[in-house]
Amino acid sequence: MVLRAGFVVTLAALCAAPAVAQAFDVETGGKLRLTRGISTLEGQGGGGLTPWATITGDETDRGLGASAHVTAVELPDYGFISYGVAVGLFDRVELSYTREEFNTRDVGTALGLGQGFTFAQDVFGAKLKLTGDAVYAQDTWVPQVAVGANWKMNDQDAIVQAIGASDSEGWEAYASATKILLDHSLLFNGTLRWTNANQTGLLGFGGDRQEDHELEAEASLGWLVNRYLLVGGEYRMKPDNLGIAQEDDWLDLFAAWSITRELTLTGAYADLGSIATFEDQRGFYLSLQAGF
Repeated sequence: MVLRAGFVVTLAALCAAPAVAQAFDVETGGKLRLTRGISTLEGQGGGGLTPWATITGDETDRGLGASAHVTAVELPDYGFISYGVAVGLFDRVELSYTREEFNTRDVGTALGLGQGFTFAQDVFGAKLKLTGDAVYAQDTWVPQVAVGANWKMNDQDAIVQAIGASDSEGWEAYASATKILLDHSLLFNGTLRWTNANQTGLLGFGGDRQEDHELEAEASLGWLVNRYLLVGGEYRMKPDNLGIAQEDDWLDLFAAWSITRELTLTGAYADLGSIATFEDQRGFYLSLQAGF
């Protein structure tokens, strides 16, 4: 109920924000539908699993925008939810905050942590667009390029270190390149992430197998069926730092529907592999994003 109420309040604030911005002579809106991206599990503008070089919000280089999201993933042995907000400044800078919660359900009992034990972390993100324009530079193959960084703080320091993690707090950096070919209705994105996060940081950072940051590749491919619907897939490589449990790469198949200019609903089938010794964690992903 608290989460639902919080999202409703945030949605109401986002609906009122364009009028406030216009009162201060700051422009809002201007992007084509779906080209701001949706929200990743960690809160950045992009796909569900991996960030894009696009900046959240519908603003152009003359204004500001913002978004809020709530995302849930249902897996055979676990439950995951994330919720957060992000702002886009002049289609150049993105700042975001997201809270992630990972419910171990019956696995918590099997691991001696207790029924429904939950790992949670706060994710603070920043992204800077360097060059290019994914949408409007249609006369060139040069993509839009952005760099970003996340600072993550896990709330279970003693437990993540007990299972072999080096730390409960950590950072990661990434670079993304995104290109949208409007005449072919295609979206391409590639991301390189410098990270040592275990299960995005929900199980800490670094480990007894590997402590240092490693470079991991991620990719997205999308087809704009029409101006309201984007379908596609993503692949995200992951580090494998903990000796107690293998960590697999992630992939998904998604569909994002622009219900209105302000609301986007995304559904996906996700294969997250092995998580904390439990194999075949495949399930469904549902995300609602509100923005302007």
